[in-house]
Amino acid sequence: MYYCCGITDKGIMDHNEDAYMIADKVMTKGNVDFMVNAPFIAAVSDGVSGENFGEIASRKCLEFLSDVNFNSQTDLKNAVMNVHRNLYDFGIQDNKTKNMQATLCAIAIDEKDNLYTINVGDSRMYRYRRGDIKQLSRDQSLVQLLYEEGTITAAEKKTHVHKNIIFPVMGNISSEPKPDIQNLHEIMKYGDLILICSDGLSDYVSGSEMEDILELPAKLPKRLEKLVKLAIDNGSQDNITIVALCCYD
Repeated sequence: MYYCCGITDKGIMDHNEDAYMIADKVMTKGNVDFMVNAPFIAAVSDGVSGENFGEIASRKCLEFLSDVNFNSQTDLKNAVMNVHRNLYDFGIQDNKTKNMQATLCAIAIDEKDNLYTINVGDSRMYRYRRGDIKQLSRDQSLVQLLYEEGTITAAEKKTHVHKNIIFPVMGNISSEPKPDIQNLHEIMKYGDLILICSDGLSDYVSGSEMEDILELPAKLPKRLEKLVKLAIDNGSQDNITIVALCCYD
């Protein structure tokens, strides 16, 4: 059994283009926490800035994902591409929503407790274990590509003029996304914490700052609230959404 909680906050923005999902529950505001039995999927989606109706794109992306009856036999790549096509089809029905797009970052846990990661875009997934945080997802962005090529440094990724350019994501009408799906070939260890977040958190709160808050002797929802507050205090210019889960078996 897994304890899951989520939080989303519009931050300094006038509306929220983020959404999150735990099992089949999709949220666009507020906090939730509850126990979940495997198999299930938990995810964060961020409407792409500058495109049409990001708040609808992120919500519909996760609603389509919640329809996936996930288990160890599920073809996750095919399932994610079906979500993309459904979002594409939904968007083109109206010129107002045409080409609305959203990122997708998710953890899927099958009935045997095996872990699979899903990433499209630049929302992120981390694993916090014994005081150390490690990024599990790989940003699908131009600055990440430049960094891997050795063209820019890790520090320059944060201030690069093209730091907001990401590769095709869910709902894109001109290019299909390329979902990065990984079988971690492991199960969660007692004390592990999986954290999924939008870039409103990851762009403004460092790994060491996350570690400092996650190791506090406070209930998990309270620690997530502290992460959101720190992102805002650090100057976050975006919505902030976090999903976290840990294993209680």
